[in-house]
Amino acid sequence: MVTNHSNSGNPKVDLAYRRRKNAEDMRHQLVTFAITLFLTLMAFAAVAFDFSGWFTVPFIILLAVVQLIFQLYYFMHMSHKGHEAPALFLYSGVLVGLITVLAFVTIIWW
Repeated sequence: MVTNHSNSGNPKVDLAYRRRKNAEDMRHQLVTFAITLFLTLMAFAAVAFDFSGWFTVPFIILLAVVQLIFQLYYFMHMSHKGHEAPALFLYSGVLVGLITVLAFVTIIWW
C-alpha cells in the first residue's frame, strides 16, 4: 500500500505523518543543540585550563567550524530540499573567505 502524504489524502494520515516528522525534527534539533553547547563548553575549557596558544587557537577554530556546520544543517534547515540557491551562496562565500585567508597568510609568510 502506497501512502500519500499530500493534502488531498486522508487528513488523519497526513496529521500522523506531520506529527511524526515534527517529532523527528525536534529530536534532531535538541541533539544538535546539546552538541553545540558541548562544543562551546569545550572551547571555554580550552581557554580556562590555559593551554598553549598553539593548541588553543586551532582547536577553537576547529570547534567553530564543526558548530557552524551543525547550525547550518539543522537550525537553518540547509539539509532540506529547496535550499540549493542559499547553499550555493554560502559555499561560495566560504570559498572566497578561505582563498582570502590563504592569500593573506601567504603574503605574511613570504
